[in-house]
Amino acid sequence: MIDVGLVGFGLAGRAFHAPVIRAVPGLRLAAILQRSGNEAAQLYPDVRIVRSLEELLGMRSLRLIVIATPNDTHYSFTRQCLEAGRDVVVDKPFTPTLKEAAELVRFAEERGRLLTVYQDRRYDGDFQAVQQIVSGGDLGRIVRFETNYDRFRPQLKQGAWRERSVAGAGIFFDLGPHLIDHALLLFGLPEAISADIRIERDSAVVDDSFDLTLFYPRDCRALLRATMLAAALRPRFVLHGTKGAYVKLSFDVQEPKLRAGRIPWEEPPTPGELEENSGVLTLANADGTTVERRIPPGPADYRAYYANVRDAMLGRAKLAVSPQHALNVMRMLELALESSNHRCTMPWQVSDARSASES
Repeated sequence: MIDVGLVGFGLAGRAFHAPVIRAVPGLRLAAILQRSGNEAAQLYPDVRIVRSLEELLGMRSLRLIVIATPNDTHYSFTRQCLEAGRDVVVDKPFTPTLKEAAELVRFAEERGRLLTVYQDRRYDGDFQAVQQIVSGGDLGRIVRFETNYDRFRPQLKQGAWRERSVAGAGIFFDLGPHLIDHALLLFGLPEAISADIRIERDSAVVDDSFDLTLFYPRDCRALLRATMLAAALRPRFVLHGTKGAYVKLSFDVQEPKLRAGRIPWEEPPTPGELEENSGVLTLANADGTTVERRIPPGPADYRAYYANVRDAMLGRAKLAVSPQHALNVMRMLELALESSNHRCTMPWQVSDARSASES
């Protein structure tokens, strides 16, 4: 049994980490750091609640620490935990800068500690279906991939640190890592990147919309987009290939259930839910006609992320989100910022993000 300590009990800790850790065999949620408030104690009366990182690290039984705090604390908290000899999962984005992320990866390697980033949305059922469609080849050569993460929130969320002018704030660092992770899993590293990261709401002080284009060989493009001003949502996923297309409209069901305090894995999907969460695959016939069929979501289970971390700690598996992959995501974020600031297309140039951060 691996004892886990969770740092932070805001939305990320409460909805996306604590219930998932709790549901994975071989992991025990042993401690939660919540600096103020009693929500953690009320929801998890059998878990020790602490008020400082020092108190948490004083619990010698804890082998894995999960960082689910504001982005500008990720570097310092992760380094303290590594210094204390613990393995670490840090919520996305890894850190506010590639340089900090590369320093943490080197430090973890020197200490012989496991370090990985929480990319849970690769385990959404709709993205699992997208992976199966791409790898299956039904669409032929993929020429266009779109992943959209739209919301409609014209007013700022009161008290939200992501909407204040602090390091790592804004929608791009919040949602960009998810969409970049999807593109890298499907197509690997791009040849070049072009981005437009901007503020659309009148009252906003940090970015709340972005369009990111990744350029791949043979004129394949990946379009990664999000906005907080989408009263009419775009499709969640779109694939176009030489033999057909795939369109998925709605979002995976795990996030809204977890936000509402429900446990997705304890609620078998209803036929109506499966139908709503399915996408449409359109294939071209030789005579120019097309045929459509519904594609149900693939396995939707955020527990798979923590099961992999457990197995990696026990020497049974490689990390699904390797340190190098996490650095590639960070490099993509920084190149996109540079592209947007200079209104130009940036070549990827360096395949090893750690070498890039040292140049």
